[in-house]
Amino acid sequence: MQTPAAGETPAPTTADETGGEEDIETPLVNVQRRPYEKSAHLHPWKAWMVGRPLRTVDAPHQTIGKAVGLAVFASDALSSTAYATQEILVVLAAAGTLAFGYSFPIALAIVTLLIIVTISYRQTIHAYPNGGGAYIVARDNLGEIPAQTAGAALLMDYILTVSVSVSAGVAQIASAYPELYEYRVYIAVIMVALVMWLNLRGVKESGTIFAIPTYFFLLTMILTVGIGLFRAATDSLGMVIDPPHLEILPLQGLSLFLILHAFANGTTALTGVEAISNGITAFKEPRSHNAGVTLVWMSAILGTLFLGITFLAGHIGAVPSEFETVISQLARTILGGRNVLYLAVVGGTTVILIMAANTAFADFPRLGALQAADSFLPRQLAYKGSRLVYSRGIVWLAIIACLLIIFFKASVSSLIPIYAIGVFLSFTLSQFGMAVRWRKIGRLGPDEEVKETGSVLRHDPLWRNKMLVNGFGAICTGIVMLVFAVTKFAEGAWFILVLIPTLVIIFFRIHRHYKDLAKALSVENYLPEMSRHTKDIVIVPVATVHKGTLAAMRYARRLSENVTAVHVGLNEIEDTKLVEKWKIWGEGLPLVILDSPYRQLYTPLLTYLQELEAKKSPNELITVVIPEFITRRWWERLLHWQTADLMRKLFITFPDVIVVEVPYQVEPVEPGLGLTSLD
Repeated sequence: MQTPAAGETPAPTTADETGGEEDIETPLVNVQRRPYEKSAHLHPWKAWMVGRPLRTVDAPHQTIGKAVGLAVFASDALSSTAYATQEILVVLAAAGTLAFGYSFPIALAIVTLLIIVTISYRQTIHAYPNGGGAYIVARDNLGEIPAQTAGAALLMDYILTVSVSVSAGVAQIASAYPELYEYRVYIAVIMVALVMWLNLRGVKESGTIFAIPTYFFLLTMILTVGIGLFRAATDSLGMVIDPPHLEILPLQGLSLFLILHAFANGTTALTGVEAISNGITAFKEPRSHNAGVTLVWMSAILGTLFLGITFLAGHIGAVPSEFETVISQLARTILGGRNVLYLAVVGGTTVILIMAANTAFADFPRLGALQAADSFLPRQLAYKGSRLVYSRGIVWLAIIACLLIIFFKASVSSLIPIYAIGVFLSFTLSQFGMAVRWRKIGRLGPDEEVKETGSVLRHDPLWRNKMLVNGFGAICTGIVMLVFAVTKFAEGAWFILVLIPTLVIIFFRIHRHYKDLAKALSVENYLPEMSRHTKDIVIVPVATVHKGTLAAMRYARRLSENVTAVHVGLNEIEDTKLVEKWKIWGEGLPLVILDSPYRQLYTPLLTYLQELEAKKSPNELITVVIPEFITRRWWERLLHWQTADLMRKLFITFPDVIVVEVPYQVEPVEPGLGLTSLD
């Protein structure tokens, strides 16, 4: 085969030259790419709300480092120290105050579990540098059903993270200012809206804003715990003064079930640990290294604060209460009352709890986009907004979280039972999936490489050790999940156990729809119909004669010579006026009046369309040209029937009918000229 000279257009390749049976000419296609030079414009209010639009090429510049990453992805886990101890005490209170002594051993067991989970997820981060949350790990190693189960569990976890953390933050406000207790639901909804707004402005900008309160919380909490431990060591730390009333209903003996129940409540401290592995792509290069370091930082701080708070709470005799949190009792006891330092601690805790919702706002849209890209969620969730964030996912997360806050009246104790079970289900699936991944790697030769959807498999001589780490992690989190499901079943865990399978079924129904649609629209093995020039039938629904009607008629005459205007007659007097105007402005086109004695507007049109379909030839099409006048102001549109939209929705259900809307922009009327009637 002859190679064309430089600058020449290659000749069409024939089938004979490639081993075919006959010559097939390949048509030349003229494809042009025209760059868009103008900057994007937003409405002034939107530009003020979310900031100027960002170009797609700006995405690498929106990544974050370890310091900001700790604020963005660790705020959920760190903030759980503000309520995890209290949730342990709430359960132990059923056996009396003497049972509070078991809170610290329970906290030690939870921190041990935290270390196991951290080591497991650190391996996941390095194995999946493009994001290795439970959804991706399960999809690549366990199959679609476990993947969608993990996706459903994580989505519910992120929604509940927002509801729980914001409700806990508002509880801190109510502890400092009891008169605000009855307004806690309103305050919580406002706070969710605030976090949503900040996230709509972009990951980098919101992360920078959230870094300040996150580090302020860490500073005040480390200072408080440090002073408390020093005073405890020097026997200068007394008991809490005027603790809130302890309600014990009903009183029961200390049992293994009660301890496991308290342990399950305390494991809420681990929620958010997986967030960093889900958001690896938000970190600067080297992504895996930065994300792994941030994970270790987060776990070390979380474990230290959790143990310190639990130990000091038992030392001062803190009491779990909806009216004053354990953190509030701890701060005023250690710092000497409700002074400036106390307000700083409560304020920092409040802000970090509210900002903890940011972790969910960072990961929920990403997970939704992944599932949407795989056709298990509406595909609109996979598109980024003007600020390079998944805006639709952010808004939907805020709406659902607010509904939960309103339904549960911003009560942390009411939300906790349905919270952590989804977290540990995703933990278990992720770690089990990683164990399977290491087993697959163990079967590869030294130079073998297998590319999967989310990562690349390469031989690793340490695969057995890593498989044991992830396998042990899966067993531990699986046991915790079962404990949580059993101990919390009657309190609300049953709802999540029913909801997650329901969501999985919905995901697969969505997936089937997209598969069926793709098959129906595919051009593979499709033979297009031969083009035939025919006089297509064009009808124009006419309500009255005005400039918009005439514009639609002019457009219709360009499509075909077979144009008919159709009017539904509701009133004889109005019909007579229309006929008189049509004689002047109709330009000789036929007008069909469909009598409607029962004042039905759309049924006569549908019947007329069905009659046309029955009479037309097989290769003819019917085009409905709908005139629509467009008002200048949005509120003016509310003053008119949306007839054009309704007719379009009705007519597009017909297989051989094409619907075209012809808009007519209403020009402003000059003063003194009067208004032209649309009648």
